[in-house]
Amino acid sequence: MATTGSRTLQLLSLLQTHRYWPGSELADRLEVSVRTLRRDVDRLRELGYPVDATRGVDGGYQLAAGASLPPLVVDDEEAVALAVGLRTAAQSGIAGIEDASVRALAKVVQVMPPRLRRRVEALRTATVAGELRPGPSVDAEVLTAVAQACRDEERLDFVYVARDGQRTERRVEPHRLVSVGRRWYLVAYDLTRFDWRSFRLDRLAEPRPTGVRFRPRTLPADDAADFVTASLGSIAPTTLQIEAIVHAPLAQVEATIGRWVQAEEIDDGRTRIRMTADSTDWALFGLGAVEAPIEAVSPPELVERMRDWGRRFTDGAAQSSPPSREAP
Repeated sequence: MATTGSRTLQLLSLLQTHRYWPGSELADRLEVSVRTLRRDVDRLRELGYPVDATRGVDGGYQLAAGASLPPLVVDDEEAVALAVGLRTAAQSGIAGIEDASVRALAKVVQVMPPRLRRRVEALRTATVAGELRPGPSVDAEVLTAVAQACRDEERLDFVYVARDGQRTERRVEPHRLVSVGRRWYLVAYDLTRFDWRSFRLDRLAEPRPTGVRFRPRTLPADDAADFVTASLGSIAPTTLQIEAIVHAPLAQVEATIGRWVQAEEIDDGRTRIRMTADSTDWALFGLGAVEAPIEAVSPPELVERMRDWGRRFTDGAAQSSPPSREAP
C-alpha cells in the first residue's frame, strides 16, 4: 500500500481528472477501504481542497470550487502538454489570453525538472507555425465555459450568429472542441435541431451552463475532428491551386514565404510558386511579401484579381499627395 502522503497526492490527481467519482470505485483505484478513503478526503480538506461528498449507496466525491485556487497535481505527460499548450496559447487567436499564458508558462517551466524542460524545448524547436494569417479571435471566457460543459457532460445554452447575421438561441449537448485551421469549433448535439452540428466559437456568445447532465450520444463520425472537416467540406468554397512566377531568387522566396508554398527555381532570377489558398486576395498578399515582380499563371481569377489590385494601387498613388518637404 502506498504511504499516506503519496496516496493523498494520488487521490488529488484522480479528483482533478474526473468531475465525479463513486466512492467505491475511488477506493478500489487507491486500493484502500472506504473508511481510509474518507480519512484521506478529510486530509485534503484540511489542506484547503474543497471536496464535496454525496452520501448513500451511490455516493461519491468531487472537487468543488473554492475561495482560492489550490495547487494542482500533474504527471510528467500532463506537465509537458501543459507547457506546450501554454506556449501555443500565447500565440493563438484567443482574445485576452496571451499575457496570462506567458505568465503561467513561466511558472510551469520554473518548477519543471531538467528532463521535462528538455522535452518541452525539443518540441518547441521541432514545431513550426504554419499559419499565414490570423483567424477570428475567440473570447477566452467563452472557450473556457464551453470546454467545462464538454468535460462535465452538461447541457449548454448560448446565442449563435449564423453566416447571414441571424441570431438564434441554442441548447446543446456539447461533445468536443476542435481546432481546425484558424478557427475553433464546438461539436454538439443540437436539441433545437435534433441533429449533430458544429458551431464556430467566434460566432458563439453568452454560453450558460444549465446544470442538467446528459448521457453522451454516439457521434456519427470516427471522431470530432472528422465530423468538423466533413461539415466544412459541405459549405466551404473550393480551395484554389495557385501558380505564379516571382522575379526573385529561390533563396529570397524561401526566406520570405517558403513555409507556405512550394518553390521551384527557374533560373538565377526567377522562381515558380505553387500554393493552395482560400482566396486570390490571400495568395496575392503572400506573393507580395516577397517584394518582387510577379507573373500570375493560374487560375484565371488570380490574373484578373492581380490586374484589379494593380489598377487600385495605381489610381490611389495618382491621387495621393506627395510627401511634404521641410524648408531647409
